[in-house]
Amino acid sequence: MNMADLKERIAIIGGGPAGLSAAMYLEKKGYTNYVIYEKDNRVGGKCYSPKVKMGPDGKDERSVEMGAIMGAKTYYAVHECEEFGGATHADGPSMSHIYRDSAGKQIYPFDLKKDFTIKKFFGLLKLKKALKKLAHLLETKYVGYDVNGHRGVAEGRYDGLDKTYGNDMKHVEGTNDNLKDLALPFSEFCKLNKVEPVMRIWIAPFTSFGYGFFDEMAAAYVLKYLDLATTLEFVNIRLWTWKEGTQSIYEAVNKKLQHPAILNTQVAKVERGEKVKLTLKDKEGEKVEEFDKLIVTTPLDQFLTYADAGEEEKNLFSKIIHEEYVDFLATFAPGKGPDISAYIFDNMVPDKVGHAMVYYHRWHDLGSDCPCTVYTLRNHKGVSKITYEEAIKIETEDMAKCGFPVASRPIEWETYYCPHVSTQEYANGWYDKLDKLQGVKNTYYGGEVLGFGDMEETVEVSKDLVGRFF
Repeated sequence: MNMADLKERIAIIGGGPAGLSAAMYLEKKGYTNYVIYEKDNRVGGKCYSPKVKMGPDGKDERSVEMGAIMGAKTYYAVHECEEFGGATHADGPSMSHIYRDSAGKQIYPFDLKKDFTIKKFFGLLKLKKALKKLAHLLETKYVGYDVNGHRGVAEGRYDGLDKTYGNDMKHVEGTNDNLKDLALPFSEFCKLNKVEPVMRIWIAPFTSFGYGFFDEMAAAYVLKYLDLATTLEFVNIRLWTWKEGTQSIYEAVNKKLQHPAILNTQVAKVERGEKVKLTLKDKEGEKVEEFDKLIVTTPLDQFLTYADAGEEEKNLFSKIIHEEYVDFLATFAPGKGPDISAYIFDNMVPDKVGHAMVYYHRWHDLGSDCPCTVYTLRNHKGVSKITYEEAIKIETEDMAKCGFPVASRPIEWETYYCPHVSTQEYANGWYDKLDKLQGVKNTYYGGEVLGFGDMEETVEVSKDLVGRFF
């Protein structure tokens, strides 16, 4: 890198965690001539934390979470965003939960002191043994499984940021032919390694939060997001939350940047030659801006609709699929709502598509006067999608089954969620093909599909991208 490089004009499409952290990491390397374009009227992307009135008298205004909710001590890149912007997870509300079945009854799947049976005893014994076995396999057979990103995995390699606790996300690479197993659906990966019971542990923080079902998602997606260390933090509920919501992390980053995101601005057209030309639309009309380089952090399959995509871009990006994740904020009659969050365990399976899988009770001090966010998936491979309206209806009915009739839904939200590729495309080297496109036509690709749909993997991708190419 020379001083001329630092003066390059760089466009970043997207003001979510990926785009804002890309700008942050560029600044840390000395780049200051960048512009971030965000089509919405806020930053944060799927970190969406609107404030609503709540409490017994309906006058207490607090944040709710409609997208990302939590983090953990393994969220190293998110913590770098915290430090940069000045946000903190120290004052976030604590988390706790119970479990319910599909009929709404409270159940105790992991507590032998409640509803003890011999079958349950031996089931938990098998789970404990399987978890111990998987932990050993991940540390030995699958060395490199938790390195950020997917470069090389299909070829039996790892190449990315080391997420081992205390290693400061240094770049590591190596070979391990066993990593090819990560292209299998997670259910098949567990069967291959004879650790099927562990899916009971991984399913709640994975499927219930919209990341797909284990028979369709590559094990790499599951285990890079929920690596062993992170999973143990989830199991023991040692989790981070933010008083003003996850959106506040990225609002703070945006405020600290030398060039905050330009909101309400749509990139309508991308033309790439010696320079990159962007046609921009806002309330003032349309204009064209010219740049030296482009970083795309928004959905790559949607990039095809407004960019001068080449054949390889069209071939790769058209293979991206995403989840249809629906949530709404539920309010209840005074004193008639839940007083704790709950996983609805039986609904986290493909034949229950559209049913509520989890509801999040955020503010414990409000007890049963706290609104809750309710979540479901409405798609699964080979199954007709549940319509948005039907998903909302089923979720509402499920809350009534739990004993909490919904009084109103002041916020309903569905967003493009968890972009990924099929297990076949993963095994066929989709990520290595994409990596060969980095820098072609002065264009670089970041965002969720390069890592995973959670904010930590997404920010790590930006760190890795800037570290490699800028």
